[in-house]
Formats: sequence, C-alpha cells, structure tokens
Amino acid sequence: MHSFGVSFSIKYARELDVNPRACLEAALKDLGARRLRLMSYWDIHEQKQGVHDFGELDWQFDLAKKYGAKVSLAIGLRQPRWPESHWPAWTKDLDATTWQQYLLNYIETTVRRYRNHPSLQSWQLENEALLKSFGLHGNYDRRRLQQELQLVKQTDNMHPVIMTMSDSWGIPVRKPWPDIFGISLYRRFYDRGAYRYSRRPAWFYALRGRLITLLTGRPVFIHELQMEPWGPKATVELSHDEQRQTMNPDYFNQTVAYAAKTGKNNSH
Repeated sequence: MHSFGVSFSIKYARELDVNPRACLEAALKDLGARRLRLMSYWDIHEQKQGVHDFGELDWQFDLAKKYGAKVSLAIGLRQPRWPESHWPAWTKDLDATTWQQYLLNYIETTVRRYRNHPSLQSWQLENEALLKSFGLHGNYDRRRLQQELQLVKQTDNMHPVIMTMSDSWGIPVRKPWPDIFGISLYRRFYDRGAYRYSRRPAWFYALRGRLITLLTGRPVFIHELQMEPWGPKATVELSHDEQRQTMNPDYFNQTVAYAAKTGKNNSH
C-alpha cells in the first residue's frame, strides 16, 4: 500500500502570496491530505532571544486535529524552504557554544510543547542535515546533530525520529542514526545553468534503501518527493511555461508511478 502526504510551509505560502491558513485548510479539506509535514522555524518562533511564541504553529496543529491528519514535525536549525537554515537574527553575533545551547533549548521546548498532541506522529530532525551543496549559512557538525538526536529521544521516547538524506547522498556509514531514514527524490530540476533530468532507474532507490537498512537496521522511505517546479528562479518568478519544464500534470502522474516502483514510498 502506497501512502502519500504533503509538506506545508507558512513561509512558502507567504512567498506565493497565499493566505497560509486558507492554504492548509484547502489541502486538508479539498485535497483530503491526511499526512502532513509541518515546520517549526526557529526564526519565527523565537524572534526574540529566549522568548518563544508558537502561535503560528499551534493553529496548524489545530487544523490537523480538526481533519484527523497526522503530523511529522520538522525541528532544528535546517528545515525545508530557502535558505534551508533558518537562523533568528539575534544569533549572528553569538559564538558557536552559545548559539548551539540556544538551539538545543529551542528544540527541547518545541518537543515538550507538541509531544502529547494527538496529531503528532513523528519528528523530522534537521532536513537533509549534511547536504552542503544547497542552502545558505549551514552548519554540518555531526557532534551537534548527535547531541540533538539524543536530546529529542530523551525528551520524547514515544514518537520516532526521522532524519533525511538528499537525492545524491550515499550510505550513512557514520552516525547519527535516527529511528527512520528518509530519502529525497528529485528527478527534474535546474542546476548550474541547465535543466537536469535524472536517469536513475527506480531500482536504484530500492537497492540503496536495502543497503541502508542492512547497515543500520533502520527502515527507509521516500520522505520528500519532488512534485513542484524547480527552475532557475523562485517559482513565483517563473512563467507557467517555465514551470512546466520541470513539473506538469503528466509528469506529476509519472513521478507518482516511479515512486511506487521503488518500493520505498510508504510514509511513516
């Protein structure tokens, strides 16, 4: 059985000039989405140093509960949507020891707030945490990632922790090892001055998943499947024709079928 969900980003809704609340409710009511990935952006919920305000995330959880949807909550510094690493402005002059402690405090506060919410299904810790080729102002300290993973497990031992790998990242020989590994799968995108099209067969991802499970003992699934345009500029700046080069209705259906062939698209 193949299960699909959707990611919702309040930042991306605003970038597209869409009402965030109406957008999420439409996904739940009209599209019938029942699996959500929500974001807990650090720069939104701790805009002032040491002051947490989760109002923007609370209403998203409330809508999920209203429609009986399950939530995988992204936590940590690196979360989906540009610039990938979402630093509050007040962190820019802090030394590494200090900002990391504030980040750990923020993660723990977030986990404690939502760990008993009936809609919560899992945590996604640090989106594509070790991907250095995309995004701005990243930090790739494995010791920090391991510390974050331990903190989440100590704060909530009831919900699994997912960590994700990019489309190109290989086998996670080194830790941290979460409860579940997620793989991103992008097949058409614009990179370094040209449109690029992946020719990898579906069995590549099936084999990669089996190798990861063999090494780590953890299950693997497609956590992020490209279903949106990826052109040379932000989507809001692309014409419809430009958007259709990397995503259109026919290719949307082809991508769903491709994902099913990998055997790795059962959502957690």
